[in-house]
Amino acid sequence: MKLDIKSTGATFTPRKLADFLAEKIINEFDFDSTSHELKILDPACGDGELLLSISKKLNTFGISKFKTIGFDSNGKYVAESKKRLDLSSIQNKEIIQADFLQMSTGSDPQLEFNFGKSKTGDLKSFVDIIISNPPYVRTQILGSKKAKLLAKKFKLKGRVDLYYPFLISMTKSLKTGGILGVITSNRFLFTKSGESVRKFLIDNYEIIEVIDLGDTKLFDAAVLPAIFIGRKELKKTNGKLDKTKFLRIYEALNGSNRKQFYIESVFDVLNVTKDGIYNTATEHKKYKKIKEKIKKKKKKGETWTMLTNDEAKWTKKIESNSEYTIGDLFKVRVGIKTTADEVFIRKNWDELGNEKPERILLKELISQENIDRWRTHPNCKMKVLYPHDFKDGKKVVININKYPKARKYLEKYQEKLKSRKYLIAAGRNWFEIWVPQNPSYWKKPKLVFPDISSKPRFFLDVCGSIVNGNCYWIVNENNESIDPLLLIQGIANSNLMTKYHDLSFNNKLYSGRRRYFTQYVERYPFPKLDSIESQEIIQIVKELNIDSIDSTSIKVLEEELEIKVANAYGVKPISNPG
Repeated sequence: MKLDIKSTGATFTPRKLADFLAEKIINEFDFDSTSHELKILDPACGDGELLLSISKKLNTFGISKFKTIGFDSNGKYVAESKKRLDLSSIQNKEIIQADFLQMSTGSDPQLEFNFGKSKTGDLKSFVDIIISNPPYVRTQILGSKKAKLLAKKFKLKGRVDLYYPFLISMTKSLKTGGILGVITSNRFLFTKSGESVRKFLIDNYEIIEVIDLGDTKLFDAAVLPAIFIGRKELKKTNGKLDKTKFLRIYEALNGSNRKQFYIESVFDVLNVTKDGIYNTATEHKKYKKIKEKIKKKKKKGETWTMLTNDEAKWTKKIESNSEYTIGDLFKVRVGIKTTADEVFIRKNWDELGNEKPERILLKELISQENIDRWRTHPNCKMKVLYPHDFKDGKKVVININKYPKARKYLEKYQEKLKSRKYLIAAGRNWFEIWVPQNPSYWKKPKLVFPDISSKPRFFLDVCGSIVNGNCYWIVNENNESIDPLLLIQGIANSNLMTKYHDLSFNNKLYSGRRRYFTQYVERYPFPKLDSIESQEIIQIVKELNIDSIDSTSIKVLEEELEIKVANAYGVKPISNPG
């Protein structure tokens, strides 16, 4: 069954993962105190794999007095789910074609979302067990109108992801003492926008276990999954986490001194008891498994941290030996957003010959394709046609009639550029860049780094280049000194800060790639600028930024940099961030 995963959020659960979750839930449920017929719910049942798995597991445990209930708004999925449950002789079942979020009754009046036919119903506290892999759809795919309706109904702030209201609705449907076992995106575990979800879960559940499955690729889709298992409580837990376990499994790309084990599949890593590095025969990959207890976060506005004791002590020491965070002193900006890169950005403007726009409008562009830690790639020159300027202290759009070649070039793509309805609706010219940023800052020295990268690539630009939207940048707005930027560059490019980034934000994508969001980089801690250690770091970085330096010298200086950065934080140097 082929799925439109991006628009529906549907990611069918692999059988081995379904079996793992089903068994976890059954092991935690208190069957001795339950005499009635159990009700088991999957509010987004898809092909029925989770309901099928938990039904079979219950039968294996000798429990036959239960009813499975599934909801899905997709008729094809409902038919497939019914068919599979019928073939497995699951007798007591009810699979309903309906949108669970529409049917879920909250404290607010029922709202029409137009996901399907309008439904009403009272689904409060009616099931004992919920097992689910609800759809994951971001706001920009969901649409602003539906996102706003969801945010209003479920009292959510900020960006709304579809699994957030699912978690709230499932909690309303679960009886006190019931068990929730849910597979979601792992984003809520670490992001600022996920903090409200973490708080909701800790307020409503005895959290039994959280499993971050990161880049294990357990799904065919590009989903970084996590598992949450909790018991619904009558009263708020007030942050009680002393019994909560966490498990973290990520691909191990670098060497490790830890003991290594050999195992059949990544699914088998879920069931082994020991921490360590696991070599899998099926995937031909290594996975690092760590388990510990979740700890309550002491920082204001945050709930929990998923760190081992040693990791927690290490990050605390880094923070205690820091004077500031980057966000205390600097603003981290994203680059320009043209929303028509194929028109505005090229490597081969010279090939246009006489049709090439005026040279004054073609600006050097730094993009994720052409920067490394200490220099740009000379064979990857990119330029952007930049129709904006800075005049009398304000950002302005150019008079396109003064640049006939640029006007002629842009008019070739006029239909495409005018199709950007949001730009026209904002009263802008059809040939503008959607987010041009502030041209007055381009000429200032700035640090530039890619949004996504397998290693830190914080590059110092002193040539006045424009920054592409796939990168972020930091400029020292009110001071001509580049020393603060050099200090940030040295620390941010170090193995130590890479390890801190991983432990604090745990946001690896597939193949070890990391996200360098504003909200992460602004939280990087760094020491006093005038300390001896900071000045030593700055001197090393100045040498690393010299264009003529050879690769051998770079290696030697980077090793020295790791020592100086570690000294600045009072810890041992990191040879491998993991």
